[in-house]
Amino acid sequence: MTQRVLITAGAGGIGRVMAQSFDNHDAKVWIVDNAAAALASCPDHWHKSCIDVADEPSVCALFDELKSEWGSLDTLCSNAGIAGPGAPVEDIALEEWRACVSVSLEGAFLFAKYAAPLMKAQHSGAIVVTSSTAGIFGFSNRSPYVAAKWGVIGLTKTLAIELGPFNVRANAICPGPVEGERMNLVAQREGEQKGRTTQEMLDEYASGASMRKLIRPQDVADMAVFLASDKAALVSGQVIAVDGHTENPEPRS
Repeated sequence: MTQRVLITAGAGGIGRVMAQSFDNHDAKVWIVDNAAAALASCPDHWHKSCIDVADEPSVCALFDELKSEWGSLDTLCSNAGIAGPGAPVEDIALEEWRACVSVSLEGAFLFAKYAAPLMKAQHSGAIVVTSSTAGIFGFSNRSPYVAAKWGVIGLTKTLAIELGPFNVRANAICPGPVEGERMNLVAQREGEQKGRTTQEMLDEYASGASMRKLIRPQDVADMAVFLASDKAALVSGQVIAVDGHTENPEPRS
């Protein structure tokens, strides 16, 4: 049977590479994003929905549409998240904190809430949540992001316990620093604070891993495809780093 895959933040970055990778494996792909222009640039044969992942009425309506179109769901890749502010905790406004946690953690909760009944009913399914090495280690000046990424790991572990008896699996992927526009912006912002260039910051991020490399979006997508496959039939409740082995989460040259 053709795999039916729903991916949040699927119009760009890691999510878009995930979507293309599942497509390459002959899956049906449905992407969710809040960027209408990015969605419009995605392949026409993908289903596309432009919504806020943290808005429950929109998520509920999406799942009603999905059930009408597909009947059920085999794989949920809960990938949406935002970087949040980069500042000491005392300088972060509550609104900034809530905005980051809302998308990164509450969005993952909402999609799990509506995906779980479908997967339980068919007695199969896989949920793959994108966390981060920030969900394993603490990082200075990133408290909302770190808290959200730790939170999605707790959510994933709980989903694995609740859904395991129904043959539904849940796992979290923790990428290290991922190449691309988003990481460039993070590096630029931190570099401005420290009087460093963007490239110097990117090199510093890479130096914190044994393999001295930034992560490619394809590396994360490949892990998602594996975790959603029958080859990972007994892999559940796991927190899997795709990071080149982080030695020092905050390297200092």
